[in-house]
Amino acid sequence: MTYETIRLHTAGGVASVTLDRPDVLNAMNDRMRAELTRCFGELASEDDVRVIVVTGAGERAFSAGADIREFVEPEPPVRFREQRRRLDFRGAMDRCPQPLIAAIRGYAFGGGLELALACDIRLAGDDARLGLTEIDLGIIPGGGGTQRLPRLVGRGKALEMILTGARIDAREALRIGLVERVVPAAEVLSSALELAKALAAKAPVALRYAKEAVMKGLGLPLEDGLRLEHDLATLLRTTQDRVEGARAFLEKRKPRFTGT
Repeated sequence: MTYETIRLHTAGGVASVTLDRPDVLNAMNDRMRAELTRCFGELASEDDVRVIVVTGAGERAFSAGADIREFVEPEPPVRFREQRRRLDFRGAMDRCPQPLIAAIRGYAFGGGLELALACDIRLAGDDARLGLTEIDLGIIPGGGGTQRLPRLVGRGKALEMILTGARIDAREALRIGLVERVVPAAEVLSSALELAKALAAKAPVALRYAKEAVMKGLGLPLEDGLRLEHDLATLLRTTQDRVEGARAFLEKRKPRFTGT
């Protein structure tokens, strides 16, 4: 599949999705949204893809957010709502059973940060600047920011960031739990790929069930979440990978998981 605004590369069970508009700080236009929606929709059904890394081209930005040039002319509400529904790439990301890792270098503002929030794990370069800056344009986050950010950093800190449009650095993002790691800027992509390769070496079904247990469980009462975990753990005991894992442990060798 060919794309104009993003690049897709797959190797060793890891798919790398790169926002590729560095001349405008990887700002998102409708074409990019459409291509991301299609890309993540297709990756979700690729059994050979075990982990997905999302990053931005160039050294200046993961993504500075929406392409403001598309904001100048107002659109009829119904048309705008339907367009956003069709181009819901974050919804497509939510449907990916694979772990998603964001490799953030430089600016991650507005919709760019919301893209990172839709990932499961976030690595930031020490040059990263992050913020939900929509308030400065007279709007609010519309790509999940008001819902995902409070679940990561708490209600008060999320409201502070959203209401002020604050731009925080990587160390502050790590302190409040917005990112999981901070690494030197030049190493952010290689660190993300290294993590992705380590995850891709795990048993594929177990990897996906672990993500499902956590993500779905967060929206359930504890009793129902524990039941979901038990059901998924029970299913995994019927796999060949479970047998291979036990044998490899006893034989003191690396397991050879097949996804069966």
